[in-house]
Amino acid sequence: MAWPAGFRRGTLISQFSHHHVVVFLLTFFSYSLLHASRKTFSNVKVSISRQWTPTAFNKSAELPVEIWSSNRLFPSAEEATLFLGTLDTIFLFSYAVGLFISGIVGDRLNLRGFLSFGMCSSALVYAFLVTASVQFAGGIVIFFGLLVSPEEIGLPGVEAEDTLEEDSHRPLINGAEDEDECEPGYSVQAGDAAVTQVKAISFSQACCLPGVILYSLAYACLKLVNYSFFFWLPFYLSNNFEWKEAEADQLSIWYDVGGIIGGTLQGFISDLLQKRAPVLALSLLLATGALVGYSRSPDDKSVNALLMAVTGFFIGGPSNMISSAISADLGRQELVRGSSEALATVTGIIDGTGSVGAAVGQFLVSLIQDKLGWMWVFYFFILMTGCTIAFISPLIVREVGHLVQRRQARTLND
Repeated sequence: MAWPAGFRRGTLISQFSHHHVVVFLLTFFSYSLLHASRKTFSNVKVSISRQWTPTAFNKSAELPVEIWSSNRLFPSAEEATLFLGTLDTIFLFSYAVGLFISGIVGDRLNLRGFLSFGMCSSALVYAFLVTASVQFAGGIVIFFGLLVSPEEIGLPGVEAEDTLEEDSHRPLINGAEDEDECEPGYSVQAGDAAVTQVKAISFSQACCLPGVILYSLAYACLKLVNYSFFFWLPFYLSNNFEWKEAEADQLSIWYDVGGIIGGTLQGFISDLLQKRAPVLALSLLLATGALVGYSRSPDDKSVNALLMAVTGFFIGGPSNMISSAISADLGRQELVRGSSEALATVTGIIDGTGSVGAAVGQFLVSLIQDKLGWMWVFYFFILMTGCTIAFISPLIVREVGHLVQRRQARTLND
């Protein structure tokens, strides 16, 4: 198996300057701040639920029982849980609309100002002072510190790069064989050695790019599972095992740790194979077993954390890959090669569709838990993981076929 050009000796480090490092760090921390502002709400669900459903045994406020009970919002914890699920659903539907719109707008405006405005404006409307304040400060840093194009520092743009280095920048998803199925008006190729500047493609043209619809539907199912863990894990740990809210919050971090490691390692392996779908398929198959194992986790924090990290590895890892590397591949494939105007639109479509699925899922999780219990919630997760595999199965078959053909060709050449 040949290593991709970017991993060959001496090429990986030489490709990056301090500008690359700064851009990576700024975008990484901006996403971390945005993620933290969303994560805070899930961490305080237990406290919110208790304060909204006061009882004679509720010690969450130092008030007389008569006054406390007369000002309750919900008569039972079950109704409070359903309302919390509804809040998550409303948030994620709004999030999905924002992703679709921001994907289109992001291809047409300066990304630095766009990202900075998004961080600062969202900080002004979240409900938690500390995370909002830090996020607002981060938006200011992004505005003054982030570079969005090589031209800003006097370097040639992406469209003017020497095509001799094309192999090291080629996306792993190549839709050239499907060109006839899509509209021809947005191809940006102008010969073998030159690429012309084009305007941003339309929403419908981006949807028509090979693989976009399939990965969007797959991500709708997978993001449902991933965000259900994201929003409900501390609540589940506190209610199912009766652990303290602070302990449940701290323990839930292990799911994120597993997702970070999984996304990094699986992305690295897919770069070596130069194929994404087979790596995703294997991870998702193992994810079903991880979900079964975690659903039967004993009342032991160490065992629970281990199983949680494994589940995050096989669920969060593929989710991170689809929303980042695969979205970038789809936005840089042959039909729009050399153009950055498709990237944000494609990313918005995939992530927005995923958020629609996640939005529906949050209400279903609260409903299933209320009617059937947590075990059926995990059965629902397993079903959605299977649907994810089903949606990308045509891509799996095609990419495995390419790997087999490549291996046979090398065998013949040897």
